Amino acid sequence: MKVNGKNYKTIWMEGKKVKLIDQNLLPFRFEIIELENWEGICKAIKNMNIRGAGAIGVAAGYAMALAFVQSPGKGGEDYLWKSRKEIEQTRPTARDLFYATERVMQAGIAYGIEAAIEESEKLAIENEEEAKAIAIYGESLIPDSCNILTHCNAGWLGFVDWGSALAPIYLAHRKGKKIFVYVDETRPRLQGSRLTAWELQNEGIAHVIVADNAGAWLLSNNRVDLFITGADRIALNGDTANKIGTFEKAIVAKNFGVPFYVAAPLSTFDPACPDGSCIPIEHRPLEEITEMEGLDEKHHFIKIRISSPGSEALNPAFDITPSSYIHSLITSKGIIQPNNQAIRQLLFG
Repeated sequence: MKVNGKNYKTIWMEGKKVKLIDQNLLPFRFEIIELENWEGICKAIKNMNIRGAGAIGVAAGYAMALAFVQSPGKGGEDYLWKSRKEIEQTRPTARDLFYATERVMQAGIAYGIEAAIEESEKLAIENEEEAKAIAIYGESLIPDSCNILTHCNAGWLGFVDWGSALAPIYLAHRKGKKIFVYVDETRPRLQGSRLTAWELQNEGIAHVIVADNAGAWLLSNNRVDLFITGADRIALNGDTANKIGTFEKAIVAKNFGVPFYVAAPLSTFDPACPDGSCIPIEHRPLEEITEMEGLDEKHHFIKIRISSPGSEALNPAFDITPSSYIHSLITSKGIIQPNNQAIRQLLFG
């Protein structure tokens, strides 16, 4: 991605330090966080300084690699398993996170610290390459003069670069297609209005931010040609976990006959998960619902209460969209149907 004329990755490793764009400050401030240990990366994942399935996976891979670097000589393997467990508990719905810790752990146990670091870097490269492939396959689904609705953020910031749901949009725009994007605000963390909108603005793509519950109005007035979203975990039968509110959009899209596409890398597919009922749903702090963060007149970050004092809140971070509501899955190996046979062929050949 290009910010102020300079190219950036969302997350990268320099030596044995990890650097990442602090997504909690966007779009108001652009700052880089530097982390020297796996505990710091865990905190960044949990606090959503870094977010998005692909980026979370790469961050977890780097964290696992740094656990090898920090591992004591005596009792080292116990330390590594403890570290891995803590890393995996940071965002339990995201499949990419578990995929990354498993690969780095296996490499490090078999061949040592440098192999663990090398494997984590390999994951980052694969993440970016898969996003580019998703862009190519997905762009073929986007006609010229296309109005697109999206939810949450699955762009540059959700991956090392390019993204999943937004990658085809970026490529279509760069090929000269006329694109207009309706950006769901995506309560409660506002990934749409703060991150997706910021990315689209940087790329020069026409867009507007809409309230999460505006989808039915948009589709009923023929303002949307297709819907593209990302995914945090995909079961073998095609059921998909994504940011809360995605299922509502899928229902509306099916009602009005608008294609609903899900874009995801292979690392998001969970071969151990037969259907959506097996996907764990993360519940996040209630304050994300009851409070709102923004800038005051002096451009200082502040939090304010926006709900009735004394009322409790419920904050599931994800919902499950059944495969029957999904038109197609956009992957790095091609566009497939969301069913058991197609997904098994994709993963196992």
